[in-house]
Amino acid sequence: MKPAPLPRWLADDSPPRVGVSACLLGREVRHDGGHKRADSLVEALGPRVEWVPVCPEVELGMGVPRPPIRLERRAGELRLVEPGSGADHTRAMSRFAARRVRELAALGLSGYVLKSGSPSCGMERVRVRRANGSSLRNGRGMFAAALLARLPGLPVEEEGRLADAALRESFAVRVFAYRRLREFFRGRWTIGELVEFHGAHAPLFAVHSRADQRALGRLVARASEHRRGELRERYTSRFMAALARTERRA
Repeated sequence: MKPAPLPRWLADDSPPRVGVSACLLGREVRHDGGHKRADSLVEALGPRVEWVPVCPEVELGMGVPRPPIRLERRAGELRLVEPGSGADHTRAMSRFAARRVRELAALGLSGYVLKSGSPSCGMERVRVRRANGSSLRNGRGMFAAALLARLPGLPVEEEGRLADAALRESFAVRVFAYRRLREFFRGRWTIGELVEFHGAHAPLFAVHSRADQRALGRLVARASEHRRGELRERYTSRFMAALARTERRA
């Protein structure tokens, strides 16, 4: 007797694609010609994923080396500028980021690792210069902002957090789960298949968030009451939110 075929969402055993700020892989793309290789990240996740390196500044054509850039708040608007020359790269970076993120979405990314503090790639607490000369760490890099807006469910972290082994493993779990979830919804699916998919992930939910597990169970139980597009979006959002919770330890 032949074994039962694997579900569609388990059939792909290739490494998931994960976007990454190129400097974190050791590529010398920073403004000073250096890099910021994250050894623990590369060594732990490298064998398990296919990296998709991106350096927005170099791909935009700024070159290496190049003048440093920073975020500035001008007349209530966030601008990306060279403090030395005053050159404003806001419009060029916005256009580039929108196009590049569309390309990355088409590649089927399952995760992304961003360079912390970067005016292009920082996910949070990026320094923003104010008109009075002071600065606040309340910004987000322009490329990172476009990425998060276009792919809201994508597992995204900065390299600093991933130096922690537990957070790094949690990120890996989310990357592989996101790939399975995307594969499930990519083709034709039935409510019965969603019930099976959900049941297969029940042990994973149990160690992350019991509340989310119950909420997802209720959503699946009442799946027929929702339009398919709405059901997909609500399930995806809650599924990824559940796995982002801190794992419960006995």
